[in-house]
Amino acid sequence: MDVLSNTTHFHIFTWVVGIIVFLVAASMDTESKGRKILHMVARLFYVLILISGALLFFRYSSMDGALYGVKFLLGLVTIGMMEMVLVRSKKNKSVKMFWILFFVFLLATLFLGFKLPMGINWFA
Repeated sequence: MDVLSNTTHFHIFTWVVGIIVFLVAASMDTESKGRKILHMVARLFYVLILISGALLFFRYSSMDGALYGVKFLLGLVTIGMMEMVLVRSKKNKSVKMFWILFFVFLLATLFLGFKLPMGINWFA
C-alpha cells in the first residue's frame, strides 16, 4: 500500500475517472440498464477515491492536519452530492440544487487539494 500513498497519482486517477463515470451516468436515460451499471462503477470509484484519499490523509496530515481534514470532508461531501444527483434523478426528483452543490464542493475540494503541500503548484 506504500506505493499508493507515496504520490497523489493514484488518487488523482481515481477521482478523474470517478467524475467522468458520474457525468456519463448522469447524462444517460434514468431507466437504461447502462446507467445502472455505470452507477455501480461510480460507486466502486467512490470507494477507491476514499481509500486513496484516506491513505494520503494519514500519511501527510502531519504537515497541516486541519487543512487536510477540511479537504477530506469536502471530498466526502462532493461524493455525497454525486450520489444524490444519481439517486434523486432516478426517482424523478429535482436535482438542480444538488448539481449546484456538487460543482461548488468540487471546485472547493480541487482548489484546496492543489493548494496543499502534496498538491500541484500550477504557478511555480
